[in-house]
Amino acid sequence: FSHFFKINFLRIMTESVLCITTGGSIDKIYSAQSSSFIVGNPSVKGILRVARCGRSVRYHELCRKDSLELTDEDRSEILAKCKECSEKMIVIIHGTDTMNKTAAILKAEMIKMAKVVVITGAMKPEAFKDSDAAFNVGSAFALLPYLEPGAHVVFHSLVFSDPEQITKNEKKNTFEQVSSA
Repeated sequence: FSHFFKINFLRIMTESVLCITTGGSIDKIYSAQSSSFIVGNPSVKGILRVARCGRSVRYHELCRKDSLELTDEDRSEILAKCKECSEKMIVIIHGTDTMNKTAAILKAEMIKMAKVVVITGAMKPEAFKDSDAAFNVGSAFALLPYLEPGAHVVFHSLVFSDPEQITKNEKKNTFEQVSSA
């Protein structure tokens, strides 16, 4: 390894990460009172504790909503938090239906500010045995230091850096790159 790489690697690996939580399927729990699923407490702290995340993480709970309920005001708050924080690396836990919309709003400003944002979540709640939550959160934190400034969606080990070129495939329960045909 070159001296430059060693210095940057150590800096990147010791920088703190801001984790903004907004809710989504990842945090859904069953409510016996309403006989339905509701967005519960953020699950990311528990996921990172179990994974023994070696990185310093600061948490900010912005809201507890399904992403279809996120408003333009909520997205403005997400953007404001990303702009005002001192961290250069940010993970946003988000519902799957509108991740690309949030990424599109953040992308240009994060490039200007040389900040890396990764948006992730899960197709199934973290509480489910077969949830993809832990894998997606782990992938987001692992890939974060190696991505260019901007806003990226990280899901099922794939990185989507262009929010205009991502689509949710409901049948396959994953995200795909939009074909340019």
